[in-house]
Amino acid sequence: MHPRTTTASPRAAVAVALATALALVLSMVVALLSVSPPAARADTGFRVENGRLVDAAGNDFLIRGVSHAHTWYLQETGSFADIKALGANTVRVVLSSGQRWTENSAADVANVVSLCKAQRLICMLEVHDTTGYGEQSGAATLDQAVDYWLRVQDVLEGEEDHVLVNIGNEPYGNNESVNQGWADDTIAAVERLRGAGFEHTLVVDAPNWGQDWQGIMRRDAPLVAAADGNTVFSIHMYGVYQQESTVVSYLEHFSDAGLPLIVGEFGHDHSDGNPDEDAIMEHTRRLGLGYIGWSWSGNGGGVEYLDMVEAFDPDRITPWGERIFHGPDGIGETSVEAPVYGGGGDPTDPPTEEPTDPPTEGPTDPAGECTAEFRITNEWSGGFQAEVEVTAHTALTGWTVTWTAPSGQTVAQAWNADLTSAGGTVSARNAAYNGALATGAATVFGLIGSGPAVAPDPTCAAA
Repeated sequence: MHPRTTTASPRAAVAVALATALALVLSMVVALLSVSPPAARADTGFRVENGRLVDAAGNDFLIRGVSHAHTWYLQETGSFADIKALGANTVRVVLSSGQRWTENSAADVANVVSLCKAQRLICMLEVHDTTGYGEQSGAATLDQAVDYWLRVQDVLEGEEDHVLVNIGNEPYGNNESVNQGWADDTIAAVERLRGAGFEHTLVVDAPNWGQDWQGIMRRDAPLVAAADGNTVFSIHMYGVYQQESTVVSYLEHFSDAGLPLIVGEFGHDHSDGNPDEDAIMEHTRRLGLGYIGWSWSGNGGGVEYLDMVEAFDPDRITPWGERIFHGPDGIGETSVEAPVYGGGGDPTDPPTEEPTDPPTEGPTDPAGECTAEFRITNEWSGGFQAEVEVTAHTALTGWTVTWTAPSGQTVAQAWNADLTSAGGTVSARNAAYNGALATGAATVFGLIGSGPAVAPDPTCAAA
């Protein structure tokens, strides 16, 4: 027996087709309504945006921080509050992955993060065992550093807006053949962390003990940036950066290329040469780049002068501590609390361009080739910080400012001018780059002094 078949009229066929199409559309609408829309990406954590480090809300965050040697001084937990009290917005915390020193446990890392948050500090965590790999015996590889981060991952999840992960400190020494693998090894380390679920902003150090004198990070940073858009590059500036021109060249290379950079370590002196800390602080401010000084306290091996305070005592601040916390372009002058803690706005930086208005103080009827105004900008027990503004009243090719220091007052250091002192008379001559002034133009030099915070009455003359 054959099945029965029927033939529908054209009108009936059209009606059936329309009904079928309508049913299909309705079913799609029901399906869409029954499925929740995909959640928008949560605005959590730091990120890199247009070559800048920004927070979850898109606010620029300018790192102004201090390194703390936590792994060797576990008992010094009060340092977090002391560092914050002097104005830092970030603390870079030394941890060990176990290859060279005792491994910091996940519980200890969680406590460090809680200490940072309690003091409203951003926590940059770094593995120190990688220091000098390829030259330093026993140094850990970046791959071993990643192994450590995976061991402590559980206590870092959800802390993306409070924690930055500095994968490994100074991960290569001066072995050039090993250093050429910096980009490939760094990309592999970043990809392992991302694959494991790390969403934190990552920080990667340069080779050559962090100083990149071979220019490897400078050359290959774009490769790393192309592989991961949430990675910040860190240069350590010690003896390689004795000249202002060297500092400026390196910083501007990254800034001009739109690559995120911080000065992850620097000091005021070092066994391999005397870095230009004034230039580092001035030009990071000018370019809007972060910096972290080395280090709070506990240095040994002949570099004790890099302690900012003696014996972890904030009341015993050292000359380096005075410079980085209280000096020009220092932490006290340029640091702003992270927006995640309610901070924001611009630090009270000096202007980066010449003022268009005349000073509100000083001579109102200038005479002579130039005038100078001495201003106390900060003071503390036994010392002070000052700036001197030189204004040209005719075109100058150079200038000299002279004053008689009040009784008991001496100048400890200066920047943007060369100072000499004899018998209570202080003379400041322009630096090579700020002597030429057009009529009406001005420049500023600064100094740190000891003794009474009293402004003398300086005179200015063409040199």
